Amino acid sequence: MYEYKFIKIELSKWNSKPKEEYQDIIHQYANQGWRFVQIFAPATQGYGSAAYFELIFERPLS
Repeated sequence: MYEYKFIKIELSKWNSKPKEEYQDIIHQYANQGWRFVQIFAPATQGYGSAAYFELIFERPLS
């Protein structure tokens, strides 16, 4: 069994760049025992671009 964590990273509406450094977040959670699984862009805004990313992490249940 695993537990999962979903971290939402908002994107700037002006240039579509992440408002936070996702690489730093991945390192932070990896140090806490989480395994990075996927980056996902579920929502779209104007012109079909993503409104945010979601980082998905998992780790075995203790």
